Amino acid sequence: MTTLAKTVSIADFAAELRKFPDAAFDQTEQIWKFLQDTPVASDSLAPYLTWDAQHYTRNLVDKTPLYELVAICWEVGQVSSVHNHRDQNCWMAVPIGRLQVENFRVLHQDVDAGVCKLEATDTLEMNISQPCAVDPREPVHRVLNPRRFNARAVSLHVYSRPFDTCIVYSAEQGTCGEIKLHYTTEYGKSCK
Repeated sequence: MTTLAKTVSIADFAAELRKFPDAAFDQTEQIWKFLQDTPVASDSLAPYLTWDAQHYTRNLVDKTPLYELVAICWEVGQVSSVHNHRDQNCWMAVPIGRLQVENFRVLHQDVDAGVCKLEATDTLEMNISQPCAVDPREPVHRVLNPRRFNARAVSLHVYSRPFDTCIVYSAEQGTCGEIKLHYTTEYGKSCK
């Protein structure tokens, strides 16, 4: 049986994240260990939790030139597109509920032509005691809150070197293209 580390507020989590040197964001182990050892207290996330029945919400918590910290709120059954992170690292923790990550290998990609070929590789579950780091060698994935989990979930995403576009893929249709990323809220305030 594993015991969870003492939880910290999201403010303390962000303050500690700001102390990491640039090099920590260039590989995955150090930040993953930080997420593993520093679970966030769910009640401290209240200012960043917004829900939408149609689509998961992206809520900016903190941003520096080195990283951005985003709280994503998932209703039951919501799923992200299959996507990449523009060659940046990504770490995910789930302080509320649990989520599934499906990883893919890109066999062929031509963004200009809008075509791709993907192969599913593995699936893993994230929860309060199991954060994950996206594999930089095969970074294409999607996040799901399956109906069978039957509960809302919140994931915290740390993205190295903030980016505002990504490539989305349809494995079924063999298509891909670039999209612009948007926040639902920034620092607890609506972007509308």
